[in-house]
Amino acid sequence: MVELQARYSPPWADMKIVGIAGSSGSGKSSVAMEILRSLNLPWVVILVMDSFYKPLSVEENAIAHANEFDFDSPNAIDFDLLVQTLKDLKQGRKVDIPIYSFEKHQREEKTIPLYSPHVVVLEGILAFTDPRIAEMVDIFVEADMDVCLGRRVLRDVSERGRTVEGVVKQWFKFVKPSYTKYVEPQRHISDIIIPRGIENKTAIDMVVKHIQRTLREKSEKHKLTLQKLGKLVEDAPFCQNVLVMERTPQFVGMNTILQNPLTEQVDFVFYFDRLASILIERSLDTIPYVQATITTPQQRQYHGVKPAGLVSAVSILRGGSCLETALKRTIPDCITGRVLIQTNFRTGEPELHFLKLPRGIASHATVLLLDPQMSSGGAALMAVRVLVDHGVDEDRIAFVTFAAGKRGLQRLTAVYPKVKVIVGRIEDEGEERWIEKRYFGC
Repeated sequence: MVELQARYSPPWADMKIVGIAGSSGSGKSSVAMEILRSLNLPWVVILVMDSFYKPLSVEENAIAHANEFDFDSPNAIDFDLLVQTLKDLKQGRKVDIPIYSFEKHQREEKTIPLYSPHVVVLEGILAFTDPRIAEMVDIFVEADMDVCLGRRVLRDVSERGRTVEGVVKQWFKFVKPSYTKYVEPQRHISDIIIPRGIENKTAIDMVVKHIQRTLREKSEKHKLTLQKLGKLVEDAPFCQNVLVMERTPQFVGMNTILQNPLTEQVDFVFYFDRLASILIERSLDTIPYVQATITTPQQRQYHGVKPAGLVSAVSILRGGSCLETALKRTIPDCITGRVLIQTNFRTGEPELHFLKLPRGIASHATVLLLDPQMSSGGAALMAVRVLVDHGVDEDRIAFVTFAAGKRGLQRLTAVYPKVKVIVGRIEDEGEERWIEKRYFGC
């Protein structure tokens, strides 16, 4: 067992924040969308500062509906919440983004969950006015103020239920003076100024290439970290929480059938489901139980045990789906979730493409993490990190797998030694993933 617990940071840790500031109607949103389109990656998101307007009192709400509330003052933005949100995202945590209704001039009760972006494009008029935010942002968008007014009228009338008179009134009373007082004086701290907004293809291309270079450097760093972690634990014995199934004649016999290339698919599915049921049953021996007393049909007291809390499961797609039939046979009412992690064949980096976890997973007594095969351990490390980031304590996770490489097991348990790992057999290093292909027939 490794004495010193190793560290692992997922690819989305220390994310890149691209801040876009400028006057209302200057083209910030268009520039942000063009950056998003040019990068063409699923983990780049736009975070609009308007979502972080402070909740209004009844009196303030009435003033807002009369177009008399100054939404262009820094005091209107909940900068403390915005700063904490950005800090949490940089540390790889899940956050909840407020939803602001411009028609109601109030925050909605619902929020939008956000997790694991590699790049956040922060767009807002006042992005530079708080020094904590200014340290993170680096783009300023310029446009002629008359052009800005025309764009704002079109947007607010068509999208936010305003009148032309109300928009013009706010422009001259709050928007333009706020720009002169708060926004324009801060433009000198930006790294890039984009005159003409989305029309300035050269400047936008510079930003995109800078982000792409940063992501490539992070990807290479992540790959090297996994390699170093493998060498660190190369000669270490298995952690005591690694439970390799006993090689009973029945278990070895089923393995023989499964690894025989002449086995028909229908037989493969049958025996894999049998073997997977044994693995899941073994994992249930590791979960916490509490004392329970029941009355038998013979009216006698039986002193037994029951699970200490809810048991849920998360499948690492697509392979984890192979274990779900056995899961339902063993725990019929088990709540399940799914996570899709795929390794980029160019960089070797595991990438998070899809995430849907059971509701309230942080309060579940045990979470079974299902994947029929683990080689390098990269996807397993990322999947465990996802659960931990969503509030699941490390010692409440049980990783269930049919076959695992020694180095992958050592990597996983060096970083997360409290995770229980139930393994069917230790496979050869670098063995190709084949189980789901045989199970699904493709």
